[in-house]
Amino acid sequence: MPVAYEVPRIDVLSGAPSSIQADLLVVPLAEDHCAGTVAEFDAAVGGALGAALARGEFTPKALETFCAPILAAGWASSRMLFVSGGHREDMGPERFRRMAASAVALARHQRLPRVAWLDVEPGRMAAGERIDILGEAVTVANFDGGIHKSRPDPRFFLTDVSIVTAASGALDRAGAGRIVGDAVNSARVLINEPGNFLAPATFVDKAASLASVDGVGVEVFDERRLEALGTGLLLGVGRGSAEPPRMLIARYEPAGAAADVTLGLVGKGITFDTGGISIKPADGMERMKDDMAGAASVVAALRAIALLRLPIRAVAVVASAENMPGGRALKPGDILRGASGLTVEVNNTDAEGRLILGDALWYARTIGATHLVDVATLTGACIVALGKITTGLFGTPQIWVDTIRAAADRGGEKVWQMPLFEEYKDTLKSDMADLINSPGRTAGAITAAMFLQEFAGTGPWAHLDIAGTAWADETKAWMPRGATGAIIRTLVELGRGPFPR
Repeated sequence: MPVAYEVPRIDVLSGAPSSIQADLLVVPLAEDHCAGTVAEFDAAVGGALGAALARGEFTPKALETFCAPILAAGWASSRMLFVSGGHREDMGPERFRRMAASAVALARHQRLPRVAWLDVEPGRMAAGERIDILGEAVTVANFDGGIHKSRPDPRFFLTDVSIVTAASGALDRAGAGRIVGDAVNSARVLINEPGNFLAPATFVDKAASLASVDGVGVEVFDERRLEALGTGLLLGVGRGSAEPPRMLIARYEPAGAAADVTLGLVGKGITFDTGGISIKPADGMERMKDDMAGAASVVAALRAIALLRLPIRAVAVVASAENMPGGRALKPGDILRGASGLTVEVNNTDAEGRLILGDALWYARTIGATHLVDVATLTGACIVALGKITTGLFGTPQIWVDTIRAAADRGGEKVWQMPLFEEYKDTLKSDMADLINSPGRTAGAITAAMFLQEFAGTGPWAHLDIAGTAWADETKAWMPRGATGAIIRTLVELGRGPFPR
């Protein structure tokens, strides 16, 4: 089977642009500082850049591109691609990612294996940060999800990327970005897999392999171990499927890390979600293969944290099941007891993600997680509230929420805090059990988060609802249709600390 991506060799070097050997030289520019780029590079392309700007063929709005052959003598490369980032003040981390990804997409389309990025436009970032982001972005863009196609496919990957910079102290960068980009792509591969290729047992096996890097210990609980542990919520969700549920635990405990902080990353791993007895409509159900995106993301993030050797103790806990309407499936009205001891009346079997996360959150806290973050494609209500652009952020205390929001800002990902007002908790009351799992459509994303809070124990906890951001419905210049790897960058940045005590 073909691979979905390749990690290109990335070199950071210095030198005159004319001396760089590549199939494509990429020149970033800012709309409000375009004159300097024209003055420096227009002669190399025989005046084509200035002429294109003058006649409106190339308008340097954000992510607009212009490609021209290099005509001047003495240049070692043959083509030059100009990529605009819009106004310089807007050229932050995510804009640079999209610029780099757009350039890689063009190079791959033209089957040009060697690309050089000329670091001549700083945007509003320091050189080291910019180069890390470029290393990550070109890796993420070197991806093609069509691995199950049987016909010859014109798939093409970059082999070499050079980042050419004059910034002192930046020549040893890009390695960190390459690690994060690899982690994002590894999660995207898993999220794209169809349900017949990725049942819970196969998923946790692949996730265990992904997490098995130096410094990480991995353990997998099968259904017998889960029964002994008392994870009635996870086992209840998996009851209707011929594929038994699983739990994966990965621990990273580097020497010298603070003993009083352990970051707990908890992921929802529903490998396919029919909705169970409360079955979903047929239209769009094929997308429900991505309901394990949260689980793939936390494992990929832990892998990157370990490979980057960040000085933080961290644990990833993944609960995985298949939600099917089989003869033993959960029925509306059933009551389950979780490992925490709390009982739940299940009035909607399609609100299954919060059930399996309940047991996973409890277990993460039990094994020592002091600061919890759970990640899940949890609610359609979050998509209604925030669309496909922004991840919903819930949590307590506020200093922990602010820490995660700052990590998302550094990672170039959009999150928005949603409320957890005490009054919403009344909707979770059940006459028959401690909790009801689905109070209804009103404030659905909030009440789902408050359900999870019941299992998170004491200490900092946050919930990231990636239902809208985990999957791209249409291809953009910087991202193909399919899994996005959302929130992995945020989790890696979170791992860098500092952590509120």
